[in-house]
Amino acid sequence: MWIDASWLLLAALISWTLAEAVFPGVAPHLARTTYWWMAVATTIGLLFSIVFHEMAHSLVARRYGMPIRGITLFIFGGVAEMDEEPPNAKSELVMAAAGPAASFVLAAALFLLFHLAKGSSGPEALKVTLWYLASLNGILALFNLVPAFPLDGGRMLRAALWFWRGDLIWATRIAAAGGDFFGVALIVLGVVSIMTGDLVGGIWRILIGMFVRGAADASLQQVLTRNVLESLPVSRVMTRQPIAVSPNVSIADFIENFIYGHHHRCFPVTSDETLIGTVGTSQVTEINRAEWPTTPVHHIMLAPRSDEVVGPEADALAALAQMQRSGYSRLWVVDHGRLVGVLSLHDVLELLSAKLEIEQSRTDRPVESHHAGRP
Repeated sequence: MWIDASWLLLAALISWTLAEAVFPGVAPHLARTTYWWMAVATTIGLLFSIVFHEMAHSLVARRYGMPIRGITLFIFGGVAEMDEEPPNAKSELVMAAAGPAASFVLAAALFLLFHLAKGSSGPEALKVTLWYLASLNGILALFNLVPAFPLDGGRMLRAALWFWRGDLIWATRIAAAGGDFFGVALIVLGVVSIMTGDLVGGIWRILIGMFVRGAADASLQQVLTRNVLESLPVSRVMTRQPIAVSPNVSIADFIENFIYGHHHRCFPVTSDETLIGTVGTSQVTEINRAEWPTTPVHHIMLAPRSDEVVGPEADALAALAQMQRSGYSRLWVVDHGRLVGVLSLHDVLELLSAKLEIEQSRTDRPVESHHAGRP
């Protein structure tokens, strides 16, 4: 599980709001330090609630053979990170429903504890904290049930449309449009809230609306990307006969003829077409300039890393994911030790852009009538 720095900011804001504004109004006459302990406990409880919600998604995903890399908490909640889309509409529906169901179960359990505490002589601070946590889980479940992709309700809508038409792309477009509409509605509501005096609430609604719109568009683009690149081999995208450096070339010649000549920062080093290393500007700067004319490249080259090498028959989508994980914008394409090409992020994005443009024009083109031109 990863906690983004933005979530820490949210936690601080929630704790401050609860301690200084919410709890003093709900439970007056308590000590200020008590309000802060209540606020911190509620924030920690909210953290657990979000993790519990996402864990429900993860357990169902694994049940259907969908690997989960982890759970990331950020300013607007959490997300279970999947490497691939659900295999079918049923698995999508069950996985999406698991999160709100888990939040409803947790809300019911907390409300039960609240009623048990309410009937006892326990501290008022505990009762208020339980009530507020139960309410937050109920709100979390209801908010996620809104049919706006990529919220859980939007994923459930996509699953239903996917099952109906058997077209994941079409279903995603409709569900993402719902997410875009909901985002705009939240932004408008936020503006109205600010105009009527609710500054903080209005700003939060605008921010959440912008996030939902952005997430809906990003999720649609992700699905389209998978559709374009999945099952496409790297050999169809790579640049063949890449520029390679001989291990005996001097650093001075390497800088003049390769770095300055081809404007790349890193190059493969080959011997009889076999990839034996990589060399770039970061290694050059470690050598005294006076030694450049007499020092060969093989003295400073690095052994190729496994995460910067890919096979020609590898899936282009998997290669793109490898780039994202490693931070490299270029991968060396190696076939049985022999360098056969280079796959650059620029080439992948250019291909993706062209294919998406063609697919979009095909989708948007009106169907021509067979009776066109007849009187």
